[in-house]
Amino acid sequence: MRSDQLTSTQPISVLPTEHALPPVVVHPGSPLATTPDHDPCSEAFVNAAGHANRLLPAVIHDALVDFVDQPHRSGALLIKGMPIGELPSTPATPTTPASKDHTSEFSLLTVARRLGQPVGYEPEHGGDIVQNLVPVKGTEHRQVSTSSKVELMFHTEAAFHPHRPRYLLLICLRGDPSAITTLSSIHEVLPHLPADVRDTLFEPRFRTAVDESYLHGRQSVLGAPMPVLSGDRELPTMVFDADLMVGTDEAADEALQALSRAVESLRTGVALEAGDLLVVDNAVAVHGRSPYSPRFDGTDRWLQRAFVVSDLRPSAADRQGRVITTVFGA
Repeated sequence: MRSDQLTSTQPISVLPTEHALPPVVVHPGSPLATTPDHDPCSEAFVNAAGHANRLLPAVIHDALVDFVDQPHRSGALLIKGMPIGELPSTPATPTTPASKDHTSEFSLLTVARRLGQPVGYEPEHGGDIVQNLVPVKGTEHRQVSTSSKVELMFHTEAAFHPHRPRYLLLICLRGDPSAITTLSSIHEVLPHLPADVRDTLFEPRFRTAVDESYLHGRQSVLGAPMPVLSGDRELPTMVFDADLMVGTDEAADEALQALSRAVESLRTGVALEAGDLLVVDNAVAVHGRSPYSPRFDGTDRWLQRAFVVSDLRPSAADRQGRVITTVFGA
């Protein structure tokens, strides 16, 4: 098996299958460490997860080091078989109390601390460092993480944010084979863009609206003009949101549409299973999700999410502890 193939990864059937899938490493089954008896959002819990880095199996530790140094062309890494503990029923909302141990949270934050510093964003579930992602009644058709019956459009996580995360981590507690986490990498897309489109995307001619969850009822505003692509002309970073980003002129809009078409045509997908931990480089790959049909009976898909920044210092003026509190809107 090649490192960029996985038999249990399920590309969306209408898409080409030759595109890069996330490389896979398998947790060998040994425990990370004794799960600390602290709140998973506490500094003591995060510190313990950082110390547990030394107990990561060598294959996972080395894969994470390599991913930071040189992300795979898919912009993602999949770790299978991570400990998640015993599970109760899937909660009705992300903040509904669930009587579970903290094994999955410790697995998630141990990997997060190897990549950088986990943070929360105050509008996202009150700034929780570990967030539950579950389908919620009433949000089925919205462009939010609790939706289900709508395609979640491709986006850079918090594309509008000056302190957007470098890495997005998703650990699956309970999967749904019809819910495909979709990915598309600029390293895959770039060779398919015409030269004039590339040139335009490197210019600060694009603005991004603020996600509704960050506004708290305030009026949305477009951010300052910025480029979609930055850095190395052959291996750039990307900030893109198919729902919230617009060009500042007609040519910029056309370039954005060309990028959107390429992102869609070159996407891959992973149906996350229990124990899978997906790491996405938020500067390389955009992500989304296919529609699925929740049952709302306690057996639905249940993921946990963590955001990781490379360094806490740039957000110091907009942060309380590990919670970033930047205010948006008019």
